[in-house]
Amino acid sequence: MFQAASRIVQHQYVLIRGNNNRITGIVTATDLSSQFQQLAEPFLLLREIENHVRSLIGDNFPPEELRSIARHSNRAINDVSDLTFGDYVRLLEKDRRWKKVNLAVDRKEFCTRLDKVRGIRNDVMHFDPDSIPPKDLEHLRYFANFLQQLRTIGIPE
Repeated sequence: MFQAASRIVQHQYVLIRGNNNRITGIVTATDLSSQFQQLAEPFLLLREIENHVRSLIGDNFPPEELRSIARHSNRAINDVSDLTFGDYVRLLEKDRRWKKVNLAVDRKEFCTRLDKVRGIRNDVMHFDPDSIPPKDLEHLRYFANFLQQLRTIGIPE
């Protein structure tokens, strides 16, 4: 596919030949675009979710508190950008910390959904050969949309 991509872009299609040298199919620019979307969308949604979560956490926690929730103490954690998805869940699952983000949504439900994103993220980043199941992609879309709606209405500011 990678070898054919530049020809597909240039000519809008390529013809596929079988072992017997007969034309057996066609790959179009639309096929290429669809494949790219299927491969890239989970990465883009995860990036969007992470940016929203980092915005929620913001400057509400000093570095010492951020370091206290990290599972691997040898990691350098100076601000929210040094945290993992697992760290976000551990940080926000405690009621006293949740109050710091001042978000009027159910903490347990938010953390459950964020933890589901964490699991999906691990599958995506470790290149699960079966690709992402439709229900997981839908969860990423839903959660990204939910966080976008929070931002649209001004939470957090």
